[in-house]
Amino acid sequence: MRGPTLLAAVALISAAMVGCSQSAEQAAPPPPPVTVSTPLAGEVVDWDEFPGRFEAVQTVEVRARVGGYIQAVHFRDGDYVRQGQLLFTLDPRQARASAASAQAQVAQAEAQANLARTEFERSQTLFEQGFLSQSVVDLRRANLQSAEAALAAAQSARREAQLGLEYTRVTAPISGRISDRRADPGNLVAGGSSAADVLTTIVSTAPIYFSFDASEAIMLRYQRSARDGLAPLRVRLQDEGTFRHVGYLDFTDNAVDSASGVVRLRGVIPNSDGFLRPGMYGQAQLAGTAPYQAMLVPDSAIVTDQARRIVYVVNADGTTAARPVELGPLVDGLRVIRSGLQASDRVVIDGIQRIMQPGQPVTPTPGTIERQQNTGGGQVEAAPAPASSASFSVGG
Repeated sequence: MRGPTLLAAVALISAAMVGCSQSAEQAAPPPPPVTVSTPLAGEVVDWDEFPGRFEAVQTVEVRARVGGYIQAVHFRDGDYVRQGQLLFTLDPRQARASAASAQAQVAQAEAQANLARTEFERSQTLFEQGFLSQSVVDLRRANLQSAEAALAAAQSARREAQLGLEYTRVTAPISGRISDRRADPGNLVAGGSSAADVLTTIVSTAPIYFSFDASEAIMLRYQRSARDGLAPLRVRLQDEGTFRHVGYLDFTDNAVDSASGVVRLRGVIPNSDGFLRPGMYGQAQLAGTAPYQAMLVPDSAIVTDQARRIVYVVNADGTTAARPVELGPLVDGLRVIRSGLQASDRVVIDGIQRIMQPGQPVTPTPGTIERQQNTGGGQVEAAPAPASSASFSVGG
């Protein structure tokens, strides 16, 4: 009986082991699903980013050219005014009287000059007939010259008086946005010098400058690149998500600040609608490179591995592999990959958290990499490179 019993026990144990093995195989989870896609190829531009402020192309302090009492104000505070538009009227009565007096002096001088000319012409005739001496002719010639000089002086005084009358009308020297008035009707204001009372100020609005500071390294890179044409520039305001105000770089200062090592740069924005105003803060992007072809992947597909940046790719056999990559700027929500990837690589763009280690099998599902639309116009929007890249060398 011991023999059959032992054989039966062994058979039972073997059957139990086979059953456990089959249960374990059935309980093993399948490879985790991930979404993969080949890198998106596209034309991009690297942009350097700078904070700065808007400045008026022209700023004018409006002063009267003559002193007097303000008679009327012809604008509303904050209006947009055009060059030559009447702003203030000063009491013109004294200037009008001066102009009339100057006109009378001109008439008197003209009469004296006409008389002197007639006497000189008569003396010449009498001299030719032998009735007058040369000295008398010379004297009457001098009288004519003196009368003509007096007439010229009177005419100059008349023009000055007329200007004084004209200056009682204070007009806008430029077109732009006017500030509030600094003096009301009835006030006596001084005029005619740089120390005269400021009546108001006007700033031009279209176009408008955007000024910012850049490092010496940035300036050198732009000088050495010697790109043709003007460097594109675009700006966004504090409450804007895109760089929608497009212009160009038009000025670089002639010296680098030896204390800070920066140089002042300036761009021009058309600002045709006058929305941008001097003193407003903005963030500018300046094109650091010419357009070039690049591969892009979602920024979320990049993993930090100590000092390296890696992406996971799926091999033909369904296993994953880590690829160290060199990163570029962020473009329309996608990260530029400068090196480390091939155009045919299947990059894990979703489900990367399910990958525990390289070589792990996964179940890949095809996906699509899409750019976010850039509403700023012009070239593709690019932000600075991540912390692992140099902050002043986005262009490489």
